[in-house]
Amino acid sequence: MTRIAYTLSPTVFGELLLAATESGVVASSFGDGEVELTAWLQSEFPGRTVQRDDAELHELLASTLDVLDGEDSSSIPLAAEGSEFQKRVWHTLRQIPFGTTRTYTQLAAMVGQPNAVRAVASACANNPISLLVPCHRVVGADGTLRGYRWGLERKRRLLDHEAKMMDSRQRSGLARSA
Repeated sequence: MTRIAYTLSPTVFGELLLAATESGVVASSFGDGEVELTAWLQSEFPGRTVQRDDAELHELLASTLDVLDGEDSSSIPLAAEGSEFQKRVWHTLRQIPFGTTRTYTQLAAMVGQPNAVRAVASACANNPISLLVPCHRVVGADGTLRGYRWGLERKRRLLDHEAKMMDSRQRSGLARSA
């Protein structure tokens, strides 16, 4: 049975739980405290051994927190469990640049299945890895915020944060190419 190690860190978006196996990150969630987050983790991985291990995940957590500042997350190994279609959607989500959004329709096209908008939305809703698989960057066709597993208010705050970071970079001449 695979052991899942987890750690926690406060962020401006709430407590962040990061969980990983030897293969990579299996879950990341925002919440309001350790009790809530560990209950969620146990429910996501029933029958698995779940242990807090701050030392083991120290570097992985630091890299994850850097993503909040716009650092690239592609070097962080992920090991999310899901169907092949879900994994394809989650991989494609990682291609959406920091500070930008795509619609569910655009994401479906990016996945190569333009008529699978509902299936893409379902894959986003079932994404177990917040932040590193940035489903918060997907909006409705009219630009409005749609569901987010960790709450619409948190989604709005994440998008606002990314927009402010990009504005700040552009004003200081440090904008990265998207």
